[in-house]
Formats: sequence, C-alpha cells, structure tokens
Amino acid sequence: MYNEKQENYYQKMLANSISSINPSKEAKQRAREKSPLYFDDLKRRLLMDFEGKDLSGIENSRVISTELGETLKITNKEKINFKIEDNNFKDQINHNLKLLPKIGIKKEESLKNNGYLTIESLKNHDRYGDVASKFLDGLDDLSFGEMMDLLDRNRYSKKCRDNLLKCISLTDRENFKFMDIETKGLSNVPIILIGVAEIKGDEIITSQYFLRDYTEEGAILDAYLSHLDEDSVHVTFNGKSFDVPFIKNRCTYNRISADLDLPHLDLMYFAKNLWKDDLPNCRLQTIEKEFFGIERQDDVPGQYIPGYYDTYLSQNNIGPIVPIIEHNRQDIVSLAVFLEKMYRDVN
Repeated sequence: MYNEKQENYYQKMLANSISSINPSKEAKQRAREKSPLYFDDLKRRLLMDFEGKDLSGIENSRVISTELGETLKITNKEKINFKIEDNNFKDQINHNLKLLPKIGIKKEESLKNNGYLTIESLKNHDRYGDVASKFLDGLDDLSFGEMMDLLDRNRYSKKCRDNLLKCISLTDRENFKFMDIETKGLSNVPIILIGVAEIKGDEIITSQYFLRDYTEEGAILDAYLSHLDEDSVHVTFNGKSFDVPFIKNRCTYNRISADLDLPHLDLMYFAKNLWKDDLPNCRLQTIEKEFFGIERQDDVPGQYIPGYYDTYLSQNNIGPIVPIIEHNRQDIVSLAVFLEKMYRDVN
C-alpha cells in the first residue's frame, strides 16, 4: 500500500546523503567541509588573514623560560560549572563484595541472600572474615591511584565500570589534568602542541605549550611536566593508548626523566560504556554536538595538522596554526565538561 508520508521520509533521508541522485544543499556542504579541497582553501584563507602577523599576535600568549629553554605559552580562562558532589563512595564499595578475592557475581548474590550485605558484615564469616578485615583495615590508607587500581584490577570491573567514575569524589578536583596533544604524525615524530586544563575555583584555566620550531620540544615537555605532581590525575580522550605513551616516547628521545604513571581517566572508554546507545558514535566532537550543542567552525582534523604546521614553518605565517591551537583548547575544556556529566550520570 502506498504511504505518502513514508515516501516523503525516505526522500528526505536520501537527500541528506551525498550519494543520493539529488543531494540537498546541506549534504553537499557537509561533504565539501570534509574534503581535502576544503582544508586547502581554509589554509589559503588563513595565510591571507594572518599575513605579516607573528606569534605575538596569538591572543594571551607569551614566551616563557623552562630549564630546557624557551617556548610559547598560551593561557585562557573561562567560567565552568564543575561540581563533584560527595557520594559517600567508601560506603558504596562496602556493599561491593566482589572486590574481595574469590567472590564473583553468583557468590556475591548468594552471600547477600544469606544476610551478608556488606564487606563489614563478612568480618564475621568463617571463610571470608580475615580477608574482609584486612581489606577494610587498609581502605583508609589507599591513595586515590591505589583505589583506582583496586577497582580496575577487579575481574568484574567491566560490570562495575561506573565505580571508576564514582570514585573521583575521593580526590580534589584541582588534581585533574585535562590533557591533549597535537603531533606531527602517529609515532616517532615531535609533539607540536601540549594542552592542559585545570579547575581553579569556578574557572577552568587552559595552558598550551606550542612548538615554535623543532628545537623547542624539550621545553614544551618540561613546561607540561611542571603541572604534574604525585596527586595529579590524567583525564584524556584516548590518552591511554595515544597521548601518554607518545609523551613518554618523546621524553625518552629528549632525555627527560618523567614519571607519567599517574592515575588515568580515559573518557573514551567511559563514553562508549555510558552513551553508545544514545549517540551515532562516541567521537569527541559528536558528544559535544549531541549533548552540549557545540558545533565547531573551521576545525582542522588531526590528519591535516602536520601539513598545516609545515606551512606555518615554511611560510613564516601563523595563520595555519591558529585553528590548531583553538582545536586543542576546545578538546581539553570539553574533557572537563564530559567528566562532570559522566559523574552526574553514574550517580
């Protein structure tokens, strides 16, 4: 049976696809904005717009000195609503019997059916009493990193993944280092930009360190490392697989001693766990658009960044690096916004 409403729906869907016989103007524009030609045109426009301007023309930038030389630092701050309300997390994990050795999902269910609702109550259990007492005695002495390790090592952590987000109430929000890097490629090449965002009061402060030329990589690494201490917590998006190993590699190359084995919240994994059913994909910019209404303009994807940087060097023109700096800044601010929402969702 012919259904005009359904037919109109299909026509609209087809028009939104560039592969359609008659794609819409919106579909054509989206396809154009993803094409290499578009980013070649954008680079040319940037070169014209910033012709004759040097690095001092980058807003809120200044040259700083580190122990390994000078580099360019760009600092920005903006208001942020970042609240990590107390969730009495240690009381919550007292009810998670699976944190004890040899207790799985079925055993926990059996114990709770027999009245053992908390690890505290297991202190009176013939089999689990000693291990429960030892666990609780050491709980208050655990650092935040040790607590994360405990939760992450647990063989049932995937079924208790939310606990890794819930436990952030145990550390000060000032300890979060929202971090992202931009590089000349995927491996064994310089880092050209490191960005780190930190929460101070009701503001988020971003510090970005830019590689003015290849001699400064040691300086930008040293500048970033100055933000870290024993209480720091890395917060990234795919940073466990890419950013932190990349920084370690470049520290080794530049003969810099650095302890980067810090507690690490890689929000890409939590996004997939929490939001995969609500989003077309779990890419950072998709999350920005769907949940927060953020749509970036003239954003430069990662695959074009090396070429843009090369043009900055060869043309002595800051135009091509301006959107790269903004791309990096937006990434690290978004990480803070994501983490706050994730914490609210799991609680």
